[in-house]
Amino acid sequence: MATPRYWLIKSEPSVYAYAKLEEDGRTEWTGVRNFEARNNLRAMTPGDLCLYYHSNEDKAVVGVAQVLSHPGPDPTAPGEDWASVDVGPVVAFTTPVTLATIKATPALKDFPLLTRSRLSVTPTPAEHFELVLKMGKTKLPKTAAAKPKPKASPRARP
Repeated sequence: MATPRYWLIKSEPSVYAYAKLEEDGRTEWTGVRNFEARNNLRAMTPGDLCLYYHSNEDKAVVGVAQVLSHPGPDPTAPGEDWASVDVGPVVAFTTPVTLATIKATPALKDFPLLTRSRLSVTPTPAEHFELVLKMGKTKLPKTAAAKPKPKASPRARP
């Protein structure tokens, strides 16, 4: 299996919290309406890992999700040129890593959450992924493969 790439995905916890992803087992990551973020979705491959960021309300990285499907058309935008992937939970952070903590960490000055703050899907360098995981006092399970339920449930649009 190829080495996974790393991403940051954002959702407001009142719209689709990481706990809901754990409950559902998997979901379609839909509703992205920015061309750069769409292109990032299209670059994802099954097995890639995503830092899951709660935007607006909590402002913290709270878990790790895994890309479960190849990119396809976004079913919430029929006939339009948007993309979606299925994602599943891997592990919730032991300690959420807040935006304030990220901003105060010099090694994360180039973290996409700070440099591309308006994007809901961004590639993340491996060293940033690993540092944020460490800051969250969280380790990936031996196998990062999620055990998803068979059918993806639609995520509420951002």
